[in-house]
Amino acid sequence: MYRYRNIVLTIPPQVFHPGFFFSTKLLLKYLNKFGLTDKHFLELGAGSGLISIYASQQGAKVVASDINTIAVQALQNNAAVNNVQMHILHSDLFAAIPQQAFDIISINPPYYKRKPVTDADYAWYCGEGGEYFQALFKDLGNYIHSSSEVLMILCDGCDLEMIQSIAWRNSFQLNCVYSRNNLLEKNFIYKIAPINA
Repeated sequence: MYRYRNIVLTIPPQVFHPGFFFSTKLLLKYLNKFGLTDKHFLELGAGSGLISIYASQQGAKVVASDINTIAVQALQNNAAVNNVQMHILHSDLFAAIPQQAFDIISINPPYYKRKPVTDADYAWYCGEGGEYFQALFKDLGNYIHSSSEVLMILCDGCDLEMIQSIAWRNSFQLNCVYSRNNLLEKNFIYKIAPINA
């Protein structure tokens, strides 16, 4: 069990735990600056559902996805316990998400370069060649409009140069809008935008 303000979560051991790491809460705090009422909101890799549940509480129309079937079940249970409505999908990135334009997309990605093997690995590993990011940036343009806010949190322990290069090859740029040091690492929140937008 984990509690964040008025949100109560049950988190299986195979699912990324937002209480043990800074990234989810940092991204959530940054999202506080946005008015979420009636926004079409997507969380890719929603894990336990903390961000998605918060967005739903604020009146957003939420789609929450995860590749991990255990995370999807946890999402369903946590949404019910917190009495929020959201559309929950088992999806490898955009694969099972019907094409549509979202107002806000929130991404706390896996970013260590190793091939994921278990369900739990998908929260951490993006593939040896950054395959996660290749797939993300290949399809992202089909899910945004001219005013979409696409926010992704990374840290100084990942291959930022590789991720920025993959984004650039797919006509996207990463603009750092917030950074914060903690005891273990430095986190960066990037706004992803089409080049020349």
